[in-house]
Amino acid sequence: MKLELSTTARTELAETLDYYESQQLGLGSQFLDEFEHTLDRIKTYPEGWTKIDAVFHRCLTRKFPYAIIYSIEGDVVQIAAVMNLHRKPGYWKN
Repeated sequence: MKLELSTTARTELAETLDYYESQQLGLGSQFLDEFEHTLDRIKTYPEGWTKIDAVFHRCLTRKFPYAIIYSIEGDVVQIAAVMNLHRKPGYWKN
């Protein structure tokens, strides 16, 4: 499986890394490690995570209140959002 991050997902990831790093030195790196671990889980079991509508799946991170929202298109996993679970649900659909 190949992974591709949308522009939105890249922006959300960068903003999240900056936020956590500003809260505590090294916390941004910890989030990045968790994000990469979550991507590995998605690559290994792309169909194994909660389907939230006809197209998208959601895989929760284990150590941070985030979910990776993605779709599967052939052999490509398209990451649509790096969703903060404390934000308004469904904001990423726009």
